[in-house]
Amino acid sequence: MLNVLRHQDLDGVLATVVRYFGGVKLGASGLVRAYTGCVAQALAGATRVPVVSTKTLCCQIPYALEGLIRRRIEAAGGALLEVRHGAQVEFVFELTERAACDVVTGMDEAGRGQVVWHTA
Repeated sequence: MLNVLRHQDLDGVLATVVRYFGGVKLGASGLVRAYTGCVAQALAGATRVPVVSTKTLCCQIPYALEGLIRRRIEAAGGALLEVRHGAQVEFVFELTERAACDVVTGMDEAGRGQVVWHTA
């Protein structure tokens, strides 16, 4: 079973096979074939979904930068989780780890020191 998963280049996947004994003894090689076949058949019909690491960020900005920051988050494919309006605007958003570094740098440059970052 493990070899089937390894040959499919899968990571973070668990395979479990349950066999109810029906009176037929398959032997060691028969069990290996049966279990391997079950896992291969399950993988053939499975949809593969890539695992993407994300990062949650939180920043505080003046109202004048709100539109710019919203556009930057959207352009990077981020998800806006929360917006709070007070003396300043506070954004909580999620980005892929790859995009997070570039977005933070771009927002710092565009904000000219007015963007304050907090831990989310």
